[in-house]
Amino acid sequence: MTSAARLPKVHGIMMRVARLYDFGDIRVEQSARPEIGPDEMLVRARACGICSGDIMPWYIRRKAPLVLGHEPVGVVEAVGAAVDDFRPGERVFVHHHAPCFQCAACRRGEYVQCATWRASNLKPGGMAEYFVAGAANRRDTLKLPDEMSDRDGVLIEPAACVVKSLRRSGLRPGETILIVGLGIMGMMHVRIARALGAATVIGADLFENRAARARQLGADHGLTVSGDDLVEKVRDATKGAMADVVIVGPGNARALTAGIAAAGKGATVVQFTATPPDEEMLVRPHDLYFNEIRLIPSYSCGPDDTREALELVRKGVINARELVTHSFPLAEVSEAYAQAQRPDSLKVVVTF
Repeated sequence: MTSAARLPKVHGIMMRVARLYDFGDIRVEQSARPEIGPDEMLVRARACGICSGDIMPWYIRRKAPLVLGHEPVGVVEAVGAAVDDFRPGERVFVHHHAPCFQCAACRRGEYVQCATWRASNLKPGGMAEYFVAGAANRRDTLKLPDEMSDRDGVLIEPAACVVKSLRRSGLRPGETILIVGLGIMGMMHVRIARALGAATVIGADLFENRAARARQLGADHGLTVSGDDLVEKVRDATKGAMADVVIVGPGNARALTAGIAAAGKGATVVQFTATPPDEEMLVRPHDLYFNEIRLIPSYSCGPDDTREALELVRKGVINARELVTHSFPLAEVSEAYAQAQRPDSLKVVVTF
């Protein structure tokens, strides 16, 4: 097949994209459909999830203006002449960041510290009718099983972030894990921690409906917390032992401080979400030292994590039936992002 047969040279084809100009200002616009080079492929989007990071005002504003979306599932529309690992018609998940596999960071398995990983991206973004996956992104593009729905497929990237978080936590079978914050990422931690053999899974959130949902998804305790009573409630739930692993979902110093206080001796506390760059936290090194508490960040995910996540989705540990609460067409993308900020939402998906 010649490269011309793979993608005819047609200029001026337009498509719709969801472009963010400011937090709360998202517009569906016409944009030129991107063309591909010899080592790239064009993907026609079918669905894209809304990331919890994209509804944090400080985080998303610094990127504006941009075409949103980095949890896409689509169908390969066309491939460049040098692409031999994918074919038109294949349904795929494409990770928006992918490493080089050759640098010092990659050799250590620290893929998110790879310069190629940081520089790679979907063009123009996952919330577009078509997007380009370049040579780097093809390294973390996964073909989806026929039986896996599009809505299940969009859960791969967020589930991969949870896979990495729990790996870095060192969670072992038989241990007690506390998950602070029960949005979609917290609920995925509940499901995957249980699958990894955690003996006691405790979820905590400000909203009772989310605490109750965590219990439905397998948590032994769903705690509704307010003020500074998290530590007391965890102490009651664990009979004073506290948690072996604490996952802190909210991106603020107050939540991190509470998570450290709820950790038992020899425990690991994972900072799962970024805090604003100017936020500071007071830590007592004396307590960390004598209790041997480890504070570990977990940022995004790499190709090993996405492959493990795909298997978890394929096996039904993570599934859209339990976790996707709302779907919107692209024309209603502003309403979709507004819904994603409400406490009655878990995962919100935009469909094409």
